[in-house]
Amino acid sequence: MLIEPQPRLRSRIFWRDFTGEKSLPKGELFIMVFQMENYQTSLDAAFHALADPTRRAVLSRLTRGPASVKELAEPFDMGLPSFMKHLRVLESDGLIHSEKVGRVRTCRINAEKLAAAEAWLSEQRKLWQAQTDRLASYVEVEMIGRSEDGN
Repeated sequence: MLIEPQPRLRSRIFWRDFTGEKSLPKGELFIMVFQMENYQTSLDAAFHALADPTRRAVLSRLTRGPASVKELAEPFDMGLPSFMKHLRVLESDGLIHSEKVGRVRTCRINAEKLAAAEAWLSEQRKLWQAQTDRLASYVEVEMIGRSEDGN
């Protein structure tokens, strides 16, 4: 059964098959599209945070365990206000959590957000690996065909 998209109305997508019946129960497709948009937004935020080498270094350090802001800022040649901007980006994008106990702010990594980015990269890696495998097979077949033809 072929399915065609209907025009967008008020941010909702309606799908109808050629008989005129909806292909999914009411609201189910909207929820699925909404979740995809949230997933995409989450990935955008994660890759935005990972775009900076300072933030990548902070995340790398936090993979070994929680650390105070002072400990995280030590290796960088920048003022604390500038470093705090990096931490705010990481926290607003959901890659780290911080809590203040007394005068010490401690940061922890949020592995779930990083796992989502890694899952997306893994999917892309599989797609590209499959394409390069097909290209290699094609080139091998062409080379064998040319060697048999004497070209």
